[in-house]
Amino acid sequence: MTTPNVSFEFFPPKGLEGSFKLWDTLGVLAPLAPSFVSVTYGAGGTTRTLTHEAVKTINANFGVDVAAHLTCVDATRSETLEIADSYAAAGVTQIVALRGDPAGNSGRFVPHPDGFASSVELIEALAKTGKFELRVGAYPDPHPDAPDMAACVDFLKRKIDAGASSAITQFFFEADTFFRFRDACADAGITAPIIPGILPIGNWIRIRRFAESCGAVIPQWLDEAYATAARDDREDLLSTVLCTELCSNLIKGGVNDLHFYTLNTPDLTRQVCAALCVTPRVALAQVA
Repeated sequence: MTTPNVSFEFFPPKGLEGSFKLWDTLGVLAPLAPSFVSVTYGAGGTTRTLTHEAVKTINANFGVDVAAHLTCVDATRSETLEIADSYAAAGVTQIVALRGDPAGNSGRFVPHPDGFASSVELIEALAKTGKFELRVGAYPDPHPDAPDMAACVDFLKRKIDAGASSAITQFFFEADTFFRFRDACADAGITAPIIPGILPIGNWIRIRRFAESCGAVIPQWLDEAYATAARDDREDLLSTVLCTELCSNLIKGGVNDLHFYTLNTPDLTRQVCAALCVTPRVALAQVA
């Protein structure tokens, strides 16, 4: 089996304890020589400053390429582009450009009166600067605001045509979900790389709730598997096996890159990477 390229997503810490947890997680995963790491932007732009600080710290101290999330939520066009310029000034050349979700589960997205109305508009503006490699989101299971997968494919094509160079998918639970989406994208003329997003399941109840909120299809067999594993106190073992199997099936189907949603907890991701023969390759730089 081919050893894949890997990348990791983190969220910015909200306090001292969260900072230590993030740096510890980076200490475990950065030596795996990821293609890049990304840092999320909270719903409603609630972690804008924290994201900026985390991106700059990682970029300066951990020897990995950082892709900063940037959204359209609750900001004017000029404010959003100022944030992008500050990333460029800090040496950050990759952005994950997203529409973003409203804060506090407040319903459908409503653009700022002077802001970008969609991720397509944001991508077009960022592409015109010529400063960034732009990555975007993709949805193998329909986005909650989309009627079906075809609509998600069409919108992804618009984002690629606007200037994005690759896409990272929302997480999913079965390899065939990704393959169906990948084939539909190819049929639509999308040639940019589509990187599957992988979520190791640290807590099934929590992940199940999250999957329901973002429209990911939950197979019945997963509920049954975790119910059995809970009785035997083997949830972690099940999670490692299932995630490794998912990744192996994707690789067998021609996938070369995997993007792990770490939730700032490294152990399951590290174990899955080890099973895929992704092992430490570089020494970790020390945080200044």
